[in-house]
Formats: sequence, C-alpha cells, structure tokens
Amino acid sequence: MTFNVLLQYILPHRALSRLVYRATRWTYAPWKNWLIGSIVRNYAVDMSEAAQPDVRAYPHFNAFFTRALRPGVRLADADPAAVLSPADGRISQTGRIVAGRIFQAKGHDYTATELLGGDEAAAAPYRDGCFINVYLSPRDYHRVHMPLHGTLRETVHVPGRIFSVAPFAVAAIPRLFARNERLVCHFDGEHGPFAVVLVGALLVSSVSTVWDGLVIPPYASSIRRKSFAGQHITLERCAEMGRFNMGSTVIVLLPAGRAALDDELRPQQAVRVGQRLGRG
Repeated sequence: MTFNVLLQYILPHRALSRLVYRATRWTYAPWKNWLIGSIVRNYAVDMSEAAQPDVRAYPHFNAFFTRALRPGVRLADADPAAVLSPADGRISQTGRIVAGRIFQAKGHDYTATELLGGDEAAAAPYRDGCFINVYLSPRDYHRVHMPLHGTLRETVHVPGRIFSVAPFAVAAIPRLFARNERLVCHFDGEHGPFAVVLVGALLVSSVSTVWDGLVIPPYASSIRRKSFAGQHITLERCAEMGRFNMGSTVIVLLPAGRAALDDELRPQQAVRVGQRLGRG
C-alpha cells in the first residue's frame, strides 16, 4: 500500500471536509483571489468558456468552482437518440455490467445494488446493462447534465466514506464508488429507467440539484430517500441537473437493451457535456 493510499484511510475525512467547505466560501478577497488564481494556473483552466471570465469577479472560490459556461459552449449531439456525457472530465471506466457487477479497476469491482444503496429491486434493470463513469478533475466544469431526457422518480442519499476519486485511489481502494457518500437520482426515460449517481470525494462531499438545492450536506448517518412521483420534474437531455461543490465522479447506469455504448470509448479519454457516448 502506498503512502497516498494509506492516507485515504487515516485522514479525518469529515473534519477536513467541513474545514474546506467553509474555506471555499470565504469572501475575503486576497484569500479567494489567490485560491482561484492558483487553480486556474496549475490546472490550465480555460476561462474563455466561462460566462464570467474575470476570476476576481467571483465572490468566493465555490462560485468559481461551480461557474456557468457561456451559452452555446456545450451543445447536445444532434442525434436525438444519443446517450450524452453528463459532465466534462475523463472516462474512468465504461462498459457492460456483468451479472450485476460493475468494473472499477484491475482487481476491483462492485455491485449495482451496492452503488444504489442496497436496493435490489432498483438495481435489477441494470443487471446486464451498461455503465459510464466520468471523473471530474479540479480543472473541469463542475455542473452535471442529463445524459437522456427523463422524469425524476426518486433520489437516494447514501452516506459513506469520502475517499479521493483520483485515478490512484480508484486503482487501489476496493469498492470505492460503493463506499463513498453519494446521491442516486432515479429517472424514468422514454425507453425505461436510468440512474445518475453523483459520488462525493475527499475535501467536501457537497452536492446540489436543480430541483432541491443543496442536498449534501447535511451529512446523514442513514440512507435518506425522497420520492418525486407525481411532481412531474422532467428534464431535457443535456439540461443541467446538479453540481459538485468540490469533487468528483458521475456514474450513469443504463438497463439491458437500452443503449449501445460507442466502441471507441476508453479509460482516461477526455469527454465534454453533450458529447455522444452511445446510442439508445
């Protein structure tokens, strides 16, 4: 076990997250300007795409981190049947779900049931389906968009650890995505259900949605389910659905027979919101 991986087990995840949560919302100009400038320089963030390109105009770091893009910078693939990338980032893994098991990295996998909070009935449609896992780095746009047109049925806040989701951790920590805190969003699509899972990460596991505002924190000690049946919350494909206030990873689950993912997709391939990843 490397030192970086060992740190993932011994660091005080919650204390660090609370500290960073406050620090990223501190409006003291010298602090927030230095922090934003450091990220822009070190990660080569393309501010020309941002609706507000002036880094000093953001009231705090989190406002920069969750920045909006200029209209037209991200467009949905023209094929109405295309399965779209839900985020800017890199593909961590993608492919078939084999007998309910999802590949994480060499020597590691986890089950769809675990990922969805232990709900076997919710996981059943994905037993032989497919998945897309997109990792967002600090340089990326951190709003999450719809891979397909869908109507929200339920959200499930699953408490857990908040290990890093960087490639070194994914390769070393068993069942990482089924252990980290996450928000599962269940949708009904035109051809069946699909799930979008927003997975938290080290240094603020904070998630907001367009229908509920800030969902995480508060942090939970047990699974929290919220039904949206009958509320008619329907989102078009490529519409914004949520955002990460620091972090992380988005996992899309599609049921068997729902979609064929493009053959050329590979781990570490860069993707952008609205890009075609397959076809339904």
